[in-house]
Amino acid sequence: MTLLVVSNPSAPYLVWLRELPADVNYVVGNTVETLSGIGEHADAILYCMTPGLPLKAAWDLAPRVQWVHTLSAGLESVLFPALAESTVPMTNGRGVFKESLGEFVVASIFHFAKGLRRMVRNQEAGRWEQFEVEMVAGKTLGVIGYGEIGRAAAVRAHALGMKIHAIRRRPHLSDEDPIVEKSFTVAQRAEMMAGCDYVLAAAPLTGETRGLVGSAELRGMKPSAVVINVGRGPVIDEAALIAALRDGTIKGAALDVFDKEPLAADHAFWEMPNVLLSPHCADHTATWTDEAMQFFLENLGRYQRGEPLLNLVDKKSGY
Repeated sequence: MTLLVVSNPSAPYLVWLRELPADVNYVVGNTVETLSGIGEHADAILYCMTPGLPLKAAWDLAPRVQWVHTLSAGLESVLFPALAESTVPMTNGRGVFKESLGEFVVASIFHFAKGLRRMVRNQEAGRWEQFEVEMVAGKTLGVIGYGEIGRAAAVRAHALGMKIHAIRRRPHLSDEDPIVEKSFTVAQRAEMMAGCDYVLAAAPLTGETRGLVGSAELRGMKPSAVVINVGRGPVIDEAALIAALRDGTIKGAALDVFDKEPLAADHAFWEMPNVLLSPHCADHTATWTDEAMQFFLENLGRYQRGEPLLNLVDKKSGY
């Protein structure tokens, strides 16, 4: 088997390539010149984080490729028409980072419920100022995009006594889910959001989800509500969110993803006291890239044995 590894050759996670079976011939690179020699023989492509070369460029070098895997979960900057329309299976890192993202969601909820920013500021100022905090138990978390990440967050929130409402394309799939109190369709998102204390966006970015949460949805929320986004930035209309945060339409937002990254130095979010800002690193644990590579190796074993691959992508839907 021949494997094309599209990556920065100095990436530390490439140490896991030592675990490849002896019968796997591979080359690592992020330029056409490096990969072209072996590309025409490649059976599979491993597309790594920040490789410096578009997947399409690697695809064009590999006319006989039979499987493509991307370490990341997001596909909006990876998929292209020729791959989407082909019969070549594609897999991704969906769900590999769900546990750490689920923890970030809970941390965000506590950040606002317990007034942690206010506590830190008072401590830094040497100011003894008592104030009321909120209970999390009994509050409602609404999840937009009830997939691997959405459910990981919901499991943790439910364990804290929170009620879980969920939006998914096929709501009936949650009928037997013991932690989901109520399911909604995408068209019912405003209705769901209006009844929630916290709303989590954990949806992938597709043509259908871009701008899914806009001014109309935000205006219908409680003024005490908080929006959390760990999916993709453009799922929420950023201008509408900034306006809602400024005028008090909602209480706050915890954001790990944004329209453009990194944020511009003059971006409004930097100065907003009701925003908890994470520079797209809520899943960057000490082992996150190792876990992504381990998942790839598991799938590689399945590929070689002719077993069903994990995390098959619906290329037409974009996730």
